Amino acid sequence: MGAPTISFEFFPPKDREGESRLWATMMNLRSIAPDFVSVTYGAGGSTRDRTIEITTHITERTNIPTVAHLTCVGSTQEEISQILTRYRDAGIKSILALRGDPPGGPSSEWAHTPDGLDHADELVALAAEFGDFKIGVAAFPDGHPASRGNFDQDINVLLRKEELGASFATTQFFFDVDRWILLVKRLKERGSQMPIIPGILPISSVKQLVRMADLGGTPIPEDIHARFLAIEADPIAVKALGVEIATQLCKELLDAGAPGLHFYTMNTSTATREIWENLGLRK
Repeated sequence: MGAPTISFEFFPPKDREGESRLWATMMNLRSIAPDFVSVTYGAGGSTRDRTIEITTHITERTNIPTVAHLTCVGSTQEEISQILTRYRDAGIKSILALRGDPPGGPSSEWAHTPDGLDHADELVALAAEFGDFKIGVAAFPDGHPASRGNFDQDINVLLRKEELGASFATTQFFFDVDRWILLVKRLKERGSQMPIIPGILPISSVKQLVRMADLGGTPIPEDIHARFLAIEADPIAVKALGVEIATQLCKELLDAGAPGLHFYTMNTSTATREIWENLGLRK
């Protein structure tokens, strides 16, 4: 197996100040020579146009391979095809095909869009028809919230996406390495060839930890939660602990054979760079 890939995820900024901060972060992390970066949609596809714009600019300005997120939310099949065409014309070669969350958030009831798509596997199939994209999907070591603990269903869904054209997956953030190992093992037992890249979230605040865990359905181990709560009033200590925990998680994942590490940067560079330096990874 080759050297593990390193990749970063960003979200589209809401204003000029946020855009300046994003580009500063991008330039700071550029020296790490990431294998790719990805840009998210907002909840309910609310930042779709900004995602297309930012992804296009990253591709043009940095030459870093860029993975553009694409969801089913609020779009007809024709609109999705138009977005795929815009991505292709901008030189973007990879997408992450997601169902996406409804405008009310992950726990809200899904609302069908007339002539739209309701599941990520349908989106994978549509993107594969273009023939020009490397297609990624999401994986959930702790289980997809919609499967309600049915891990076999999660495995079947990932295999179906691979069958339709997906060639890699990035995971929701998690804390238990054994859950990633089990996910990979079960997929391989079923004949999957798809690399499952673990997603890493460097925790920078207790509020962020709880909010992100609630959004993704990620359980917070009691010992980790207690360690963060004990220093909640000290932002510097919280960030340092977040780097420490993420570094240890990354070491265990790499030892377990992870093909890469995908960092949820939250549009800042400090923690991600510290973790990278702690790991001693060099291109």
